[in-house]
Amino acid sequence: MITPVIKTKIMQIVNVFETGTPEGEYDLIAIFPDGRNNSRQITYGRSQTTEQGNLRNLLERYVSLNGVFAADFQVFLPKVGSVPLVDNKAFKELLKKSAREDPIMHQAQDETFEILYFQPALHFFNGEQFALPLSLLVIYDSYIHSGSIPGFLRTRFSERTPLRGGDEKGWIAAYTNARKHWLATHSKKVLRPTVYRANCFLNEMKRGNWMLDQPVTTQGKTIV
Repeated sequence: MITPVIKTKIMQIVNVFETGTPEGEYDLIAIFPDGRNNSRQITYGRSQTTEQGNLRNLLERYVSLNGVFAADFQVFLPKVGSVPLVDNKAFKELLKKSAREDPIMHQAQDETFEILYFQPALHFFNGEQFALPLSLLVIYDSYIHSGSIPGFLRTRFSERTPLRGGDEKGWIAAYTNARKHWLATHSKKVLRPTVYRANCFLNEMKRGNWMLDQPVTTQGKTIV
């Protein structure tokens, strides 16, 4: 059921969550106090990878692809993730410029998000024997936003995955509700407003849009 069209729609919905547009804003930079010990950090790109997360992986891929600005990034690479660059104007301008002027930065972002987020999400989806497009959307968003399907959230409800004899829709609904509550009460207050993601999924479940064959509206954008 996960056709290329469905995969694209899933990507577009998550792009809207991350950057406000279905296509994604490859040059978008945001600063949030959601790093280690509530430190401020850069989030960057189409699916907003973080300075303390996978930004270095992304830039290493860009350099390996011989991007136009590869040499300029070489100076910063040893620092990314270890030395805060959140207030480094030259680094942030380079991030923006590379995404605006070099298609290879788009390629590097697409490949990075595919390898580090979509493929692990798809592995979980297939491995636990899920089948419905909305289920993959929920799972992929969790990988993008939280890095995984956190084990501690899975202990907060009793439903089982299809692999373990459970009902797919029941598990996805229970996981989404558990994640919504976790985000809404998170110690990092910056994460609390992101419950809109879970609310979007719960609304699509209520509408019966498990196949994602109906338009999905979120954050003022409609993805058909």
